[in-house]
Amino acid sequence: MDIEFGTDGWRTTVDEFTAPRIRAVGQAVADHLRETGEDAPVAIGYDPREGSRPAAEELARVLCANGFDALVPERDTPTPVVAWTVTDRDLSGALQVTASHNPATYNGIKFVPSDGAPALPDVTDRLVAELKPPEPIDEERWGSVREIDMIGPYLDHAVSFVGTDLDGMAVAHDAMHGSGRGVTDELLSRAGATVTRRRNEADPEFGGSPPEPSAERLAELEAEVRSGDAELGIANDGDSDRIAVVTPERGVVDPNWVFAALYDHLLESAGGDAVRTVSTTAILDRIAEAHGRAVHETAVGFKWVAEAMADHGALVGGEESGGFGITAHLRNKDGVLIALVVAAAHGEEPLDDRLDRLRAEYGDIVQDRRSIDCPDDRKAAVLDRLGEELPETVAGSAIDRVGRTDGFKLFLSDGSWVLVRPSGTEPKLRVYAEAGSDERVDELLSAGMALLEPLV
Repeated sequence: MDIEFGTDGWRTTVDEFTAPRIRAVGQAVADHLRETGEDAPVAIGYDPREGSRPAAEELARVLCANGFDALVPERDTPTPVVAWTVTDRDLSGALQVTASHNPATYNGIKFVPSDGAPALPDVTDRLVAELKPPEPIDEERWGSVREIDMIGPYLDHAVSFVGTDLDGMAVAHDAMHGSGRGVTDELLSRAGATVTRRRNEADPEFGGSPPEPSAERLAELEAEVRSGDAELGIANDGDSDRIAVVTPERGVVDPNWVFAALYDHLLESAGGDAVRTVSTTAILDRIAEAHGRAVHETAVGFKWVAEAMADHGALVGGEESGGFGITAHLRNKDGVLIALVVAAAHGEEPLDDRLDRLRAEYGDIVQDRRSIDCPDDRKAAVLDRLGEELPETVAGSAIDRVGRTDGFKLFLSDGSWVLVRPSGTEPKLRVYAEAGSDERVDELLSAGMALLEPLV
């Protein structure tokens, strides 16, 4: 079967998201859990897409026919809520039916092991190798299916974990018709915020737009915050594992700066290292160094971040796409709980003021990326040739060193960097750059594209 687990689960178009494939994934997970000695129930969640609940029911039937009890939420539920439920209830793991921020024409499945963190490739590779039609055991040994409330216990925990009173703070939340509606906004409200809600209705089509909280899709939320009707804006993607933040002065804040503000806030009450991907800002390194802490760099994909969070006992981990997690809560990205933590940080020091202070203390950064089409079967060869033909300078600056954690990261003598890496979800190569100005980033991106174009 043509099923691959990428940086964050299996995603495909709805015409390829067929019942036989769904059942095969369920059987592979059942086999894996048996092989690893797991016998506790399995959580099976889903997002609001049209086919997600039926797919979750298919998975539940397969797991039950393999002897596992299945716990299904009463309604579509954020991925981090399902993952937290795994750790809270000591479950064998979870399956989440979602295509995250992809448009409604896509769907997919994420597997969450018993530790609540994203599954690593040694697990997902095994799942792909074991794909096959269901093989039910004797009926008298079948498990059961039970609907439970996952959201209520999660919200109780999140309020207690953050432990803050937002004291009437005016917050606007844009659920983008995703599974965060009635969850992130409810959490903020329980913590004392006065919340206005946007795109807070269930819609399997997400209003005709991908549930991706990028600046161009958050214009109305930005207008509300800039007008003064709200002092902070929060948006989530389709399954609410990611977050976007809007402030009165900056509008939609670069997720790199959200991570910087989050880490700065957490360091006020707790010590600890940070984990970031190769494509995430170096401002974090400067903040960590100033506090006697370290930053640990990983390949792109929150599964690698989560692994490093455990390995290094880190305080927090994150990535430039807006996915952040706090180790003491859950080693997985969580756009719901992080919304409350960001609001708490804003309550202590307005985010625009905090970001101005961080910029003054650690310098400015600008980051952007471009993509170039490249068939999946050509990616490795192109990167091999790039490694053989790296220049001594890029856009007028010498290459001080080359990082090879994920593709090629060229650290330049002026403090900027360029990263070239393969996309894990599309037939493309990515070029990222970070520098102190938009103009310099454009120069670096153009130089990076010029390196790749003759090779593709």
